[in-house]
Amino acid sequence: PARVVGRGFVNIHAELDRTMTGEQDKLKPGQKFPTPTRGNGDRVFYETLLRQRPDSEMAQEWCVNYGVLPEEEAAKAYKKVLKRKGKQKSGTSTGTPSTSVKKAKKTKKVIGDVEYDAGMDAGGDEGIGVAAL
Repeated sequence: PARVVGRGFVNIHAELDRTMTGEQDKLKPGQKFPTPTRGNGDRVFYETLLRQRPDSEMAQEWCVNYGVLPEEEAAKAYKKVLKRKGKQKSGTSTGTPSTSVKKAKKTKKVIGDVEYDAGMDAGGDEGIGVAAL
């Protein structure tokens, strides 16, 4: 129930603070953000994507971060996300400058300067908005 303040206005910020502190006790594994309502467009999209493609990394991460999965499923998905994140972090930090592959510089070669006139230039009395009288 929302608190009514003054002339019937609802103090949304106080209500959000109160619900957020209560929800922190109920966070699921890996949850970082409050769970959106069932009608939320993002939630519908990611839940549908996860149902259609259970291997979708993007859907798994979003559903874990927003706590929309059941407790057991959230724990499994969170482990997958952590494993994937751990591999990405360790893979990029282990490369040393001496073993890294240097990229070749791309240079543009001009084969021949060819001037081309498309005939689109306007003459002295021609122009936009000039009508013949």
